Amino acid sequence: MPKIAPFEPATTPDQTEQYAILKNSRRMAATSHNHLNGNGIGHGGRRSMLVPGILLLAVIVGATMLVTRKGTSSIRADRVQRGSLTATISTNGKVEPVADFQAHAPISTTVQKIYVKAGDHVKKGQILLTLDDASVRAQSARAFAQLKTAQAEQAAVQNGGSREEVINRQSQLVKAQADRDAAQRNLAALQKLLQSGAASPAEVQAAENQLRVSEAAVSSLQQTGTQRYSPQDATRVQASEKEAQATYDAAQATLGQTNIRSDVEGTVYSLPVREGTFVNPGDLLVGVAELKTIEVRAFIDEPDLGRLSQGEQVNVSWDALPGRTWTGTVTRVPSTVVTRGTRMVGEILVNVPNDDGKLLPNINVTVSIITAQKNDVITVPREAVRQDGGDKYVYVVADGHIKRQNIQTGISNLTRVEISGLPEKTLVALNSLNMQPLQDGMKVKVAGQ
Repeated sequence: MPKIAPFEPATTPDQTEQYAILKNSRRMAATSHNHLNGNGIGHGGRRSMLVPGILLLAVIVGATMLVTRKGTSSIRADRVQRGSLTATISTNGKVEPVADFQAHAPISTTVQKIYVKAGDHVKKGQILLTLDDASVRAQSARAFAQLKTAQAEQAAVQNGGSREEVINRQSQLVKAQADRDAAQRNLAALQKLLQSGAASPAEVQAAENQLRVSEAAVSSLQQTGTQRYSPQDATRVQASEKEAQATYDAAQATLGQTNIRSDVEGTVYSLPVREGTFVNPGDLLVGVAELKTIEVRAFIDEPDLGRLSQGEQVNVSWDALPGRTWTGTVTRVPSTVVTRGTRMVGEILVNVPNDDGKLLPNINVTVSIITAQKNDVITVPREAVRQDGGDKYVYVVADGHIKRQNIQTGISNLTRVEISGLPEKTLVALNSLNMQPLQDGMKVKVAGQ
C-alpha cells in the first residue's frame, strides 16, 4: 500500500475536527486496500490500477467532508487599504535610434579595409570601411567610353557631320564659292566683249552654263551640312547620349559607394563584416547611430488605447540590465490599429534619454506607461472585484459570512483597483481555497485566522 505522510499535531478545535475527518478518510483507504488484497482481485496489473484510484477517491471524499462539514468554506481575504495608486499599461517595445545610418553593400564584392570597431564614436563624414572597387572601375571606364561615342554622334548631327567631315566640307565649299565667283567675273567680261563684237554669243552661253554649274555646287555643299541627318536620326542619337550619360552617372555613384562614410555623428553599434568578407548587394556593412536619445516603438493592445495621451511618462526596462529603469515620454499616440501576431495593437513612440548609451538599437524592452496617479485613495486587490452586468461588487466578510456589496471603481494597476463605497480596513473575500464559487450569504472561515 502506498505510504501516506503522517498528520501534523492538532492544536485547535477546528484542526482536531479536520484531523478526525482525514483520519477516517485514510481508514477508508486502508480498508479498501485490504479488501482488495483479501479478495485477490486481479493479477498484478488490474490491482495496481484500481488501488490508486480508490485511494484518490477516499482522499477526495475526506476533503469534501472537510469543506462541507457545517457548511463552512475556507477562503482567502484581504482588507481595504488607503494609499497611493499608479495606473499603468505594460507592454513590449523595440529600441530605435532617432538619427540612424546604415550602409549596405551596393554590389557583390569583398570588404577591403575596415577603419573602425563596434562601440567607436565617429564623426559625420568619417570613413568607416572600403570595398574592393576593381569591377566598378572597369564598368565606369566602359560607360565613359560609350558616353564619349554618343556625344560625338550628337555633335555630328548638330554640325552636319564629324569634325573631319565638317573641315573637308568647308574646304570644298570655299573652293566652290571661288569657282562660282570666277564664273561670274568671266560671264560679265564676255557680255561686255559681246557688245563690242569681240566675243561670240556661243562663248557667252558657255560662260552662263559654267556659272550655273558653280552655283549648283555651292548650294549642294551648303545643303549637305544641314540635311545630312534626318529628324529621326537626331532623335535616336539624342536618346543614345542620354542613356550613355545615365549609365556613366550610375557607375560613378556606385564607385562612390565603395568608400563608406558615416552620414551622422554617433556610435558604431553594428559591424557584422570583417576584412575579406564577401558581401552581396543589400548586405548590411555597418550601423552608426546617435544613442544619447533613442525612441522606443511600443505596441498597445486595442482595449487600452483610450487611456493613452501624448506626454505621459513611460518607464523602460531591459532584461539584460535587471534593476535599471529609463524614463521617457510618449511623443506619438496611435493613429490606426494594426495586426501584430494574434494581437490588435496601436503603435506609440516614446522618446527616452540614453546618456550612457546602454540601450542599444533593435533590442526588445519592457514598457510601462503611467496613465494616471492618485494619492490617498481607497483600494482593494483586483481579484476581489467582481462584475454582474454593469454592476461591480465585492464580498464583504463579517460574522463568519460573506455579503455582496456594490462598489464604484476608478483607476487600477496590475494588482489593485481604486474603489468607493467601502470604509478603510473592511475585510473582503478573494476566493475559496477549494475553488468553490463564492455566493452571497455563504458561511466562510478566513484561512490563517
